[in-house]
Amino acid sequence: MKKWITALVAATVAVVANALEVRFEPVADGVYAHIGEKGARTYENEGLNANLGLVVTPAGAVLIDSGATFQSARQIHEAVRKVTPQPIKWVINTGGQDHRWLGNGYFKAQGAEIIAHENARADMTNRGNDHLQALKAVLKEKADGTVPTLPTRWLTGRDERLELGGVVFEFRHRGGAHTPGDTMVWLPQKNVLFSGDVVYVDRMLGVLPVSHTGRWLETFAVIEQLNPRVIVPGHGTVTNVATARADTKAYLVALREHMKKAVAEMTDISEAVKSFDAAPFKRLLNADELMPGNASRTYLELERE
Repeated sequence: MKKWITALVAATVAVVANALEVRFEPVADGVYAHIGEKGARTYENEGLNANLGLVVTPAGAVLIDSGATFQSARQIHEAVRKVTPQPIKWVINTGGQDHRWLGNGYFKAQGAEIIAHENARADMTNRGNDHLQALKAVLKEKADGTVPTLPTRWLTGRDERLELGGVVFEFRHRGGAHTPGDTMVWLPQKNVLFSGDVVYVDRMLGVLPVSHTGRWLETFAVIEQLNPRVIVPGHGTVTNVATARADTKAYLVALREHMKKAVAEMTDISEAVKSFDAAPFKRLLNADELMPGNASRTYLELERE
């Protein structure tokens, strides 16, 4: 009996530990981040295995990324209310991946303006329903109520500037990275950058069929120019330029250099994938799972170039 009770308590603790808990922690004055799980989307984390941002201004709050579902968006809103009574005026989608924007419907119903870059529009339109079906298979009833809802305001420039309550938001877009609409949010007064999926730390990044590693590196060059004191990455712990360079840029550079040489020498794609020196990046979570696909898609990208 004692062993059974101990096992039950352990199982209960495990379930609680794996349940979704949205919590915004300060990273600068008036700036907060929720750090999502580093692993896969699960029923327990409700698909929210990514980071979110919150900026509080005298004229209202700004949420950076809206979560993966309508229901998790409601939990995100509850977490925002624990930080500030200010209404959410803007929701910024930093890219076209599901957990960046499938919670839009909830926040649009609350009256928020939803902002993203124009280059995300086709990606969101083309992949939104596929994302939702994949989430439903994992999340089941927790995906109920979710409807892919596009932003209400589209940015078009490489560099754009908006202001709310005296807080400046600068947007940096270089044609996409992990997804075509990937856009970074720079807070120059706070010296904080929300990179979205341009930066992964602690875990392996993913090169998707819609990714572009060349433009990804062009976007990363902007980070090095800005040299932010704090980076809130798309995935992983709050970080700095040096760590972002080690966990994201170094891998992309190595991958592109290897595949460029392989394409030039007409090496078979399977051999090019196998011969890539993955050892320096094995320390990153999910590396073994993601690296073969990353390598093959980068080969195909370099082949097109």
